[in-house]
Amino acid sequence: MGEENTAVTLKTILIGNSGVGKSSVMNRYVDNRFTNMYRATIGTDFFSKAVRINGNTVTLQIWDTAGTERFQSLGTPLYRGSHCCMLVFDVTSSTSFSALEMWRKEFLVQGEPQDPENFPFVVLGNKTDLGNREVGLDSLADFLPFVHLPVSRRKAMQWCEEIGAEYFEGSAKEDLDMEKPFLKATELGLQQYKKHTLENTGHFQITCEQPRETRNTCEC
Repeated sequence: MGEENTAVTLKTILIGNSGVGKSSVMNRYVDNRFTNMYRATIGTDFFSKAVRINGNTVTLQIWDTAGTERFQSLGTPLYRGSHCCMLVFDVTSSTSFSALEMWRKEFLVQGEPQDPENFPFVVLGNKTDLGNREVGLDSLADFLPFVHLPVSRRKAMQWCEEIGAEYFEGSAKEDLDMEKPFLKATELGLQQYKKHTLENTGHFQITCEQPRETRNTCEC
């Protein structure tokens, strides 16, 4: 079979509770901008960005989702076709962290990835600018999961090790370490693409075409 140039688009979806900063994380990474004016995502929103990975350029399509129950019915069509999933929580809120397991399971059920046990997840703890987190509060948060207590890095990393996810933390507001999780999501997503999307083609080549940045907002 002859070689074929393939312009690769990788789909990464951001999920997590409302208010954890998913839109801020996406806007900071794509446009390097931040606003203190909170606006809940209505339905879905997405940006595309050209990303250099392993010497090649791919298009990373980042989907931002509403973290409220009335929009969870969008999950099935939205989750499908994802190459990586980024679980976002607020490091000052144990509630948002505890909810990640629910979001992860929902994604695996509704997204129906080909190999759910090995599907790549990236976990991002946002809002590290809001102060220090006391490690000693971890046990208290376990008994009071609905109280807004901080989540230590140790606890977050321990959970990520249990589920086989990559862990990052930073601040969209202060532009701290916002690029690293997306680069990792691109790397893992590309592995998924090569493993599943092209598993029957027998070859793989990426064109280095610079895609135009696009945006789409669905206000359902």
